[in-house]
Amino acid sequence: MVMLADTIDGVIGVDTHRDTLTAAAVTAIGGLLADATASTDAAGYRQLLGFATSHLPGRRCWAIEGAGSFGAGLATFLLDHGEQVIEVPRRRRSTRRTAAKSDPLDAVHIARDALITQHPAIVRRRGDREALRVLLTTRRNAVTAWTQTVSQLKALIVSAPEELRAELRGRGTKAQITYCAALRERPTRSLEHQMTARALHATARRCQLLRAEINQHQHDLHTLVVAIAPWLLELPGVGPITAT
Repeated sequence: MVMLADTIDGVIGVDTHRDTLTAAAVTAIGGLLADATASTDAAGYRQLLGFATSHLPGRRCWAIEGAGSFGAGLATFLLDHGEQVIEVPRRRRSTRRTAAKSDPLDAVHIARDALITQHPAIVRRRGDREALRVLLTTRRNAVTAWTQTVSQLKALIVSAPEELRAELRGRGTKAQITYCAALRERPTRSLEHQMTARALHATARRCQLLRAEINQHQHDLHTLVVAIAPWLLELPGVGPITAT
């Protein structure tokens, strides 16, 4: 099985944080050449590219921990400059405590881990792919929030005063949400009744807002899929979410 070490002259391992990036240039057999720390901005990215060019001018690869989070900016910059970039999984917390007690050492371990990787996770260009990903993730979170909010509404209805429960009994979920969202203040009723009605109203309105957000995300995903790969939507059973 061909490993990364067999195809390059060295690796630049990068330990990523919110404000700093620490890189270590390592030879194909794991020897440390040098390390450097830069800021997480355009100037820092240029600094690290210059660092790599100085210490590994030949066939090189970047191994970035957190290429989809703190290292996303650097990964995009490197891809735009024709560099080979892979993502290395974050090391286990216990391993980091015992084997890597500083950012430079972390960067060295990242590079050495990459050297023995048989199937490296190649970082792709962002663009359309990232646009779809962020929308899909946001929609998924909204769906989770909507499900939880509907459950909260159901729990409020179950424990509501009998008069309120009677008004909602026999209605489906959609009808309950619509009815509760239209509830008004009831100053002549008991304090428990008033506060429960207020809570039902607020929770139902949250359900409606989340549903509207979910629908908007789905519409936007459909628009993007039509622009990027419209043929996917012609496949049986494939909608915008599956296509994304």
